[in-house]
Amino acid sequence: MAAACTPQAQLIAAVAPYLTGLFPYETFGTVLSNLKGVSNENQKRLDQMAAKGDWEGVAKFAEDNIAKERRIADWWVVAGLAYAQMGQFPKASERFAEAVRLDPSDMETRNLLALSQRLGGDPQRALKTLNAGLQVNQESPETFYLIGECFLDLKQPERAAQAFERALSLEPNAAEAWYGLGIAYAQLGRSAETRETVSRLRALDPALADRLAAATGAGR
Repeated sequence: MAAACTPQAQLIAAVAPYLTGLFPYETFGTVLSNLKGVSNENQKRLDQMAAKGDWEGVAKFAEDNIAKERRIADWWVVAGLAYAQMGQFPKASERFAEAVRLDPSDMETRNLLALSQRLGGDPQRALKTLNAGLQVNQESPETFYLIGECFLDLKQPERAAQAFERALSLEPNAAEAWYGLGIAYAQLGRSAETRETVSRLRALDPALADRLAAATGAGR
């Protein structure tokens, strides 16, 4: 989301609703450059492999380093990102879960775990992860955004709308949350609010606003 300052949060924000569901490479280098347990030399090597699309190589390199030192959470994050990029979400979830165990206070990794669970087709499990995260920090807009996405998956638009509204109360410029809120409003038959959401989103992301208008019929 727009105001997120951590690379993991930027990664989550990049996964907009109803897109490919992949973790985009564009943010991978940013993530690597901010990981505390990965040396500059290793960051460079990983980024070179990622630039070539060698996600298997990234995963293997991460796993090799995990075998040497299992207590460095960042290597588990790198492995999780690589598996997620390959669409291997169960493996990604396992790696993110271990990273959370090693560093329970890291909300971004908790969110990555929930995101990989959701993309792996288990929004109910993702909700459990996100609700556990709220016991740690109730001020993460990304967490509430992901909760909203899970409730959309579960066809519970009222609860989705509440989660998106909470995310936007924490980060008013989060375009992805406005999109999700518009979808939830449309599913609830709240036409006026849907049109207003399209209008608010247009000031932030005109292309995404056009998608929302097309998806909801609010532009007709």
